[in-house]
Amino acid sequence: MAIAGRPVAVRLRARVPALTTRVVARLLSDLPVYAELPHEEIAGDIADIVQHNLRLFADVLEHRRAATDGELAQQCDSAAQRAEEGVPLDAILTAYQVGVAMCWEETAQDAGPGDLPAVLEIMDRILVLQQQLTSAVSGAYLEARQILDSQEHGGRHALMAALLTGEDLDGFTRRTGLRPAARYLTMALALAPHPDEAGAGLPQGPGSVSGPGSASGSGAGAGVAARRKIRRIRTALDRFAGTPALTALDASGGTVLLPVAEPPPWDGPGGLRDLITEATRAAGVPVTAAAETAAPDGVPAAVARNAEIVDLVARTGRAPGLYRLSDVLLEYQLSRPSEALRGLAGLLSPLDAKPELLHTLETYLGHGLDRRAAAAALHVHPNTVDYRIRRIDRLTGLSPARPADLQHLSAALVARRSV
Repeated sequence: MAIAGRPVAVRLRARVPALTTRVVARLLSDLPVYAELPHEEIAGDIADIVQHNLRLFADVLEHRRAATDGELAQQCDSAAQRAEEGVPLDAILTAYQVGVAMCWEETAQDAGPGDLPAVLEIMDRILVLQQQLTSAVSGAYLEARQILDSQEHGGRHALMAALLTGEDLDGFTRRTGLRPAARYLTMALALAPHPDEAGAGLPQGPGSVSGPGSASGSGAGAGVAARRKIRRIRTALDRFAGTPALTALDASGGTVLLPVAEPPPWDGPGGLRDLITEATRAAGVPVTAAAETAAPDGVPAAVARNAEIVDLVARTGRAPGLYRLSDVLLEYQLSRPSEALRGLAGLLSPLDAKPELLHTLETYLGHGLDRRAAAAALHVHPNTVDYRIRRIDRLTGLSPARPADLQHLSAALVARRSV
């Protein structure tokens, strides 16, 4: 099939990169919801789907046939992801119509009177493909929405609520027919914000896809970025458990319950550290987690401890990652209300008017008493660190160089964060 003496499919394939950029720019210009999507998603998933559709149309024309189900699978997957992110179906279908129309214009622009038979056949092929795309995309989108709605309002939601509130689980089972697992891996997650949630879109370089309104992070775009992050976290959790996880997550984190036959290993292949590493990679943000395996009746207490551990990790300035109670025993104990807690915090009160000394002490202890590493972190000379440590000793009577004092200083720093 040729127009102006040139095979249509060959010409279309050669123009796919440039036409993809034009189609995506048109989507950003004409569809507000696409203009608010994260730049990462526009330049990645959306551009990939546009390219796939253009190459599919070239194949359809070259072989004079309809598209196969396999060739429409990527579009179905994309529609399901957009459903999970809350992108409206009418916007998705309009985007496909825009792409098809621009593909038609590109194909037929050089047609002359003698090309009428080819033009009519191309029009017929493109209408069939558009019908197939509309049907496949709509079906995949609605199926994904139905699953999401049933999960939100169905039995799994009720089961998680019963576990978290300490409801009589025997009565719950009799009433609903749902039986809790023998054990649950309880987790508290703290998720850092993705740059797209805060408006920090990725920089645009030569050849990047751009258009009016393509900056991400505001309005619906920030919401899409947050939902996308949560969806990727859930996918990693489901894959680890081999079954859908019970989750109550928002953009900042939340609670996860995974049914397990035995407590999963903490380290090693397939362990919990690997899970948090994968969740961090998938979401593209730092993840802090605390985990504990508990029987169903122990879930509320385990969830509360996990939340407190994650909070302690944040307040003590530790790095993101996976933690358990044994990792924060000192901080956990010192966070219990007592008169001793205020006394410990008061050991550092002479430094209240000297914030640079307090910051130096925190940094010095945080770097394992390595003066050079602390100096680099503080952007000062190592001799300055030594001088400040001597001043801390003079003001408080405590020095990190003395083992007994070191314990008191560490405890006092924790206590200051807890009172």
